[in-house]
Amino acid sequence: MPIALVTGFEPFGGEPVNPSSEAVKRLAGKSFGETEVFVVTLPTVFGQSVRVLKEAMDEIRPDIVICVGQAGGRPDITVERVAINVDDAVIPDNDGNEPVDVPIVADGPAAYWSSLPIKAIVKNMREAGIPASVSQTAGTYVCNHLFYGLAHLIATEFPGVRGGFIHIPFLPEQAARRGGSPSMSLDAIVRSLEIAVQTTAVHKRDIVAAGGDIH
Repeated sequence: MPIALVTGFEPFGGEPVNPSSEAVKRLAGKSFGETEVFVVTLPTVFGQSVRVLKEAMDEIRPDIVICVGQAGGRPDITVERVAINVDDAVIPDNDGNEPVDVPIVADGPAAYWSSLPIKAIVKNMREAGIPASVSQTAGTYVCNHLFYGLAHLIATEFPGVRGGFIHIPFLPEQAARRGGSPSMSLDAIVRSLEIAVQTTAVHKRDIVAAGGDIH
């Protein structure tokens, strides 16, 4: 039976909740067709997040890995296209680390592409009534760090795995504390992740569809 590992992050930046961990908890133990889902919440810490992910991959031996993180201020589900080889933090992580202009892997490539069917995922989310788009940047904080770390693990140690990263908006309760930032219900976020797992299991190759930006 194919296995999907879906990860979220612990709260950070003073927030009492992280929608990524709340959403992935709801996927624990589920199966979609023949695909069984395992979940893990990762520390929002440079370095440690990738180490814990690798431990989970070593134990679970997944076929698919979808890492999920909060992107406060974004209005929709954003499926990331590319991870870049730099940490450039504007706030400390949960252990107080604040790396600036530091490569994630000293001798690694400048970037890695997602190996998820990103455009098929976006298409299926939109058809389900969930706002979604392809994102061209995962930032330079722990989310991008984890995305790049995952891609490097796939390139060097787990060649049969397909993986990538999805950013999700604030929950309404978070937006209310921030004066009306964009938000999305937890139910919609959970449904979007179910679609991401199902789509990845079905689409071994991505579809061809417009998903770029002008800027």
